[in-house]
Amino acid sequence: MSATSLLPPPQDAWRHTYHKLLPHWQSYALPRSPQSIIPITISRVNQVDAARLDIEMSAMLKEQLVKVFSLMKPGMLFQYEAELDAFLEFLIWRFSIWVDKPTPGISLMNLRYRDERAMETRAKVRTGLEGPGLTVAQKIWYCAATVGGQYIWARLQSFSAFRRWGDSEQRTLARRAWILIQRLEGFYKAASFGNLLVFLYTGKYRNLIERALRARLVYGSPNMNRAVSFEYMNRQLVWNEFSVATWYSSVASMSSQSGPDCSLGFVRPASLFEMLLLLLPLLNSSSVKSLLRPFSKDKSSSSAEDDSNCPICQANPTTPFLALPCEHRYCYYCLRTRCAAVPSFRCLRCNEPVIAMQRHGGVINPVSK
Repeated sequence: MSATSLLPPPQDAWRHTYHKLLPHWQSYALPRSPQSIIPITISRVNQVDAARLDIEMSAMLKEQLVKVFSLMKPGMLFQYEAELDAFLEFLIWRFSIWVDKPTPGISLMNLRYRDERAMETRAKVRTGLEGPGLTVAQKIWYCAATVGGQYIWARLQSFSAFRRWGDSEQRTLARRAWILIQRLEGFYKAASFGNLLVFLYTGKYRNLIERALRARLVYGSPNMNRAVSFEYMNRQLVWNEFSVATWYSSVASMSSQSGPDCSLGFVRPASLFEMLLLLLPLLNSSSVKSLLRPFSKDKSSSSAEDDSNCPICQANPTTPFLALPCEHRYCYYCLRTRCAAVPSFRCLRCNEPVIAMQRHGGVINPVSK
């Protein structure tokens, strides 16, 4: 090695290196431009379904609360229906939004409220779902608009209809108030329709209250498990496919019997599918056979052959057992499984209830034909 390579570096060498690498460090450490914000799209269907689920939840709570007053004077609760609705809405708000929790419908859709006013460019953006919840002022205004606003509007409409402000021709003040109410309602509906169009285009703010408060629905967690089990989905798919096959086979048989020129436009597959989905899991082959046996045309077989075969599997029993008290012969496994599956199992030959089982004493010889 040369002597110059063993000399230590100058004392200010680290300063030169620091100033040289400083711009690169700042580009990674400092917040980036507004392009670092991840644009997220929240499912519009989930947001609409959340609102529908909240309405259904309120209806269920109202139904249960009305049952409490079922023994009271009829019609008394109808006078306070607006107060009852406001009370239920207040309870839902108090135990969900006020304590920084989503409403039941919003929770089922994996959503939560986020304050869009507090969103700003951040250096660490992972999913785009970050952001604080609603402030105390937003929560109070939300309650005032959803609970108080709806209650006041419902009471104002009922009071004006009861006083017949719209029919009063002599009292001009009441007439003007009625016209003002109608105009406000029309303006609100028009604004709601415009907000709906904007919501369908952008996916933000379902109603005017959320838009005014800048309270946006975002996903509560990036990942959400399926709420429907695969077992139920597979069973539904199997029965659906089976019903489709049954419908097509029935159409084919009707076409072959009626000729090629027959018209089957009157057949509704949807109604048939629903009927099959309801009835097929409930069918029991043994019960259907026992029900149709008296109407069977094939009565030429001898009684000896009928008694020798198992009425369930229609085979010669290898391990014969007797069903008591009728003493008809069955295969052990056939009779045992049927009795275990159906506690009130009846004999397929005489329709007598089977209360016990007994092993057959002798050896069964094959029946000569």
